[in-house]
Amino acid sequence: MFMTLRTFAAVLSIAAYASIAPAAAQAWEPTRNVEFIVPAGTGGGADQMARVVQGIIGKHNLMKQSMVVVNKAGGAGGEGFLDVKASARNPHKLIITLSNLFTTPLGTGIPFNWKELTPVAMLALDEFILWVNAESPYQTAQQYIEAVRAAPDNTFKMAGTGSKQEDQIITVALERIIGKKFAYVPFAGGGAVAVQLVGKHVNSTVNNPIEAVAHWRAG
Repeated sequence: MFMTLRTFAAVLSIAAYASIAPAAAQAWEPTRNVEFIVPAGTGGGADQMARVVQGIIGKHNLMKQSMVVVNKAGGAGGEGFLDVKASARNPHKLIITLSNLFTTPLGTGIPFNWKELTPVAMLALDEFILWVNAESPYQTAQQYIEAVRAAPDNTFKMAGTGSKQEDQIITVALERIIGKKFAYVPFAGGGAVAVQLVGKHVNSTVNNPIEAVAHWRAG
């Protein structure tokens, strides 16, 4: 089951390396496969968004070359950002970015700054939902929060995508509101997070709807 949590805006956008000149891009066409980097694991919101874009391009023959989705989740997405940064003047590489565009460099100290990318388009704003297993006794967010409050710190496990990203930021915000700490458990992507909740290895998640809706429909 799920319980609505206030919306947490996480911008999903496509970015290209900053050195690509806008004037040249207007008349440009790819001459080889285009890599679409996802700085997260498979099955998550960013991954699914990238594959929808990939499917639309293929279905409508929007370019002669193929678009290839490449997941690079290492280092809270830092692996993907550094890959694109190292591809200066390579117009055959794009990256779909989330809030980890800002939080990963702050949290890890990797040699990357968001200004080194050129934003191309904002595609979506994410909503985050508080999920518990369908067999959990909690029917509302308030019931779950009261249970967390009544237990010792770190009793309840909250799974999330990566460290120091949206999921953990929301978890910390909840901790400050309720005055108790979760045991935050990071995974490579939203798909893996959903599987952990289905398997009852954690107590809750704050996955995007698309990352958990298939499990929800299955009960």
